[in-house]
Formats: sequence, structure tokens, C-alpha cells
Amino acid sequence: MKISRRIVLHFPPRITGQAVVWHLVKDYDLRFNIIKASISPGEEGLLIIELSGNKGNYDRGIQYLTDTGVNIQSLSQDVVRDESRCTNCGACVTICPTKAFSVEPKTRKILFDHNKCVVCGLCIKACPPRAMKLYF
Repeated sequence: MKISRRIVLHFPPRITGQAVVWHLVKDYDLRFNIIKASISPGEEGLLIIELSGNKGNYDRGIQYLTDTGVNIQSLSQDVVRDESRCTNCGACVTICPTKAFSVEPKTRKILFDHNKCVVCGLCIKACPPRAMKLYF
């Protein structure tokens, strides 16, 4: 069974110089798509990737990352909308390149689909009431 997930990898400083993602490809036959990265040798690193492959290999690859010291989060845990601040102005709808935001036709409320979000950050800048937040 094939699996594909978007995940956030937090690298401790001691392993940012290692070829961790290379091992996912070579040893576990996984494919990856880098969505966002901020990694410097000797400093804490952040990598947002879509990781895909056979479920057994995926699970073993995730275990390898954990054993190596990489902290793993689901991407959807990091994108948050504060409903109490949202005014449903629609600025996020027009700016989002992946159409993660949509307008509910009957209520005209803005809907947010975490599965479509690629954490580009454009909604953060566009949101007048600052209802969108990214947590890493």
C-alpha cells in the first residue's frame, strides 16, 4: 500500500550536517518533495517535506528519523486559524496558491483545508485581523 504524508522535521544541531534524507531515499526507497527548508550545519534545522512510498518502508523510515533524533510533526499541527479573530474577509482565499481556503456558498464563511496547505505563509501576510498563525 502506498502512503504520502506532509511532515515537519525538526533537526537538532548535532545532526544537521548528516545525510538524513539521503538515507530515506537509499535505505527505505522513499520519495520526498521539499516544501520548505531552513537548515544550517551546527544549528537547529527545519524541513517540511512530503514523504511517500510503500507503507512498510514509510514506517521504517519514520522510525529511522526518530532513532536519529529528528522530531517529527504532522504538517496540519502547525497551521492554525484563530476562529475568534477571523472576520471572513476572504483575503486568504485570493492569495492562497493551493486553494486551501474556500468560501462556503450558503454562509459565506471561509473554510480552511489543512490537507491542501503547503505552509507558504502567504495567508499570514494577507490576513488583516492576523487570524492565521504558523507554529514550528
